[in-house]
Amino acid sequence: MAKKTKKQQQSGGTPATVALSSAGLDFTVHSYDHDPSHPSYGEEAAEAMGVSPDRVFKTLVADVDGTLTVAVVPVSGSLDLKALAAAVGGKRATMADPTLAERTTGYVRGGISPLGQRKRLPTVLDDSAGTHETICVSAGRRGLEVELAPGDLASLTNAVLAPIGRA
Repeated sequence: MAKKTKKQQQSGGTPATVALSSAGLDFTVHSYDHDPSHPSYGEEAAEAMGVSPDRVFKTLVADVDGTLTVAVVPVSGSLDLKALAAAVGGKRATMADPTLAERTTGYVRGGISPLGQRKRLPTVLDDSAGTHETICVSAGRRGLEVELAPGDLASLTNAVLAPIGRA
């Protein structure tokens, strides 16, 4: 697995890494060979990086009362849709249509990053992120993760912190 620091990443990269570089934040990029037959992108990332699945977060796009909303939860669990709706003052949440999620974020399924999206969406980060010094999220491509401080992720995405993950 290849690892790149912020300085190595500044000469290009994905919209997510460009956003991080532009903001002057510290981050590390981890790349690995993605296996399309692996049943879980997040679990695959955790295994490839040798990181606990509690520190690797998946980015999901949901529809909350007609508004696309990003949920960032640990890959070791699942998203609580009722809690997500409540976190943004909504009544009902469902998973977004995958094609709409891809078109709106500018990323492909399995590589959607909470950072550098084509259209900025309301974002909710599971509050368990705060128990870790750093977490990993998709860097905008399958086989590419970015490790950063949860506070930096929340700040850059204007995320609400709330208990939206289920074990």
